[in-house]
Amino acid sequence: MPIVSTQRMDLNAVGLPTHQLLTVNGEREPHEELDPYLRDIDEAALGDFLRDMMVLRRMDTEATALQRQGELGLWAPLLGQEAAQIGSVRATQSEDFIFPSYREHGVAWARGVKAEDLLSVWRGVNPSGWDPNEVNIACQQIVIGSQALHAAGYAMGIKFDGGNQVALSYFGDGATSQGDVNEALVFAASYQAPALFFCQNNHWAISEPVGLQSRTQLADRAAGFGLAAWRVDGNDVLAVHAVTRAALEHVRSGAGPAFIEAVTYRMGPHTTADDPTRYRDEAELEHWRTKDPIQRLTKHLQLLGADVKSYVQRGEQAADELAAELRRAITSMPDPQPTALFAHVYAEPHAALAQAEHEYLQYLEEFETGESL
Repeated sequence: MPIVSTQRMDLNAVGLPTHQLLTVNGEREPHEELDPYLRDIDEAALGDFLRDMMVLRRMDTEATALQRQGELGLWAPLLGQEAAQIGSVRATQSEDFIFPSYREHGVAWARGVKAEDLLSVWRGVNPSGWDPNEVNIACQQIVIGSQALHAAGYAMGIKFDGGNQVALSYFGDGATSQGDVNEALVFAASYQAPALFFCQNNHWAISEPVGLQSRTQLADRAAGFGLAAWRVDGNDVLAVHAVTRAALEHVRSGAGPAFIEAVTYRMGPHTTADDPTRYRDEAELEHWRTKDPIQRLTKHLQLLGADVKSYVQRGEQAADELAAELRRAITSMPDPQPTALFAHVYAEPHAALAQAEHEYLQYLEEFETGESL
């Protein structure tokens, strides 16, 4: 397969401005619209952002290694997207309900999902991994874009019930070409539902560049559906945090649904079954390495005169502790029993399902007795 460039068009040439607060060198740029949303973000909060992103990167690295070692069936890396996930989810309220795709590991972890529960799905031990009602985040959605419809429907329910929550949906640039996402935007706009759609534009939908599937900025599409929209540097954790707060304020006030395009980059493969060297050149990858979100925040802390070494050490310690616990949990996780396949399919007893379970257990017994059908 030939390598395809993402530079089919200059996506920065038209459309909404791409909000940025931290340059790649860590310099803080003033921003009249966004600065008010960061008044409570002090040095300690910046240190927390750094720790969170370091832990998330280590979890991603550890999960990739576990997959290579045969402990996981598959893994969808998020390397390079730490700021987009941490910056946004830390702006939400606990009662807001989140509908993620299969790459929002950091969003789930920040919401209180244990890393081992997150990885148990990719190991094939659990069908879901956690109870969505305990952490107000749905289980990861593999079907591209389906979670946008779930968020729109949930948001409509919030409005009908008179609630003050917001339903958030995360998806990638490729999902914006799916009918589900577009239909979700239509329903959310039509009902003025309290929904926020967060698109992580990581430039590649597997091997398809974003410049091929969209001849304009993805955030520009929101206006056609009647949604307020923001475009933000997805590798700038401060800008992402501020923009998400602004969008949530807009939605929560009853002004209608909103859309955020976080411009970031998928540094690793689409999944561990993918080989990005077949379609992506090294020069493009190197260009995005200079925009690394963790390095950018570290440089900003240095410019503030903070004790960066202590913040980094704290992040490394937290990352090491998570990695050790994750590996211990994964490698000692028991395999599910055959009957687990039939559990929780229906809320009430179901005759056809019971019959299927009975026949399946009889089938398994044949291997023990040596009998054949």
